[in-house]
Amino acid sequence: MKIGVLSIQGGVIEHIKHIEAVGCEAVEVKKIEQINDIDGLILPGGESTAIGKILRDRDMLAPLKNAIASGLPVWGTCAGMILLAKEVEGENIVHIGSMDITVKRNAYGAQLNSFITKKVIEDVDSKEIPLVFIRAPYITKTGNDVKTLLSIDGQVVAAKQKNMLVTSFHPELTDDITLHNYFINMCK
Repeated sequence: MKIGVLSIQGGVIEHIKHIEAVGCEAVEVKKIEQINDIDGLILPGGESTAIGKILRDRDMLAPLKNAIASGLPVWGTCAGMILLAKEVEGENIVHIGSMDITVKRNAYGAQLNSFITKKVIEDVDSKEIPLVFIRAPYITKTGNDVKTLLSIDGQVVAAKQKNMLVTSFHPELTDDITLHNYFINMCK
């Protein structure tokens, strides 16, 4: 199985290592033609505004949205969540806009407010997994067919809608591959 990681900016190498750790082939996706040759796509954390601008400059937004609408499994971590959201609070720009969620950027504050916690995500696994939040967004509103997978202090930080998965946190920055396994199962 081939899993792509959008390789424009952000936590690309960390996701690639996790994909390989679960026994799949990792592909750095830099051109839109590459999405025809993968079974799933990860949109990594990074800077959503910069990633969105580069996707626009490379004419990749509409083809990505079409591929996702056609069933390509996609997982957005942190900035990737912002890219997938239909709405971003306080902003007029929507990037891919495939998932029926509204997100708040940098919802937990500045870099100094970053934190690590451990939680059980019942739909994913019965064991606690480490969650790394770095200038993380969270979901403030979900559509009817969006399933909340995890909330922390009343804020939605992981959700799923059809073939789309989003997390506010960075599983790739831990040694735990639980969420990568979960996404691989979505891609089968």
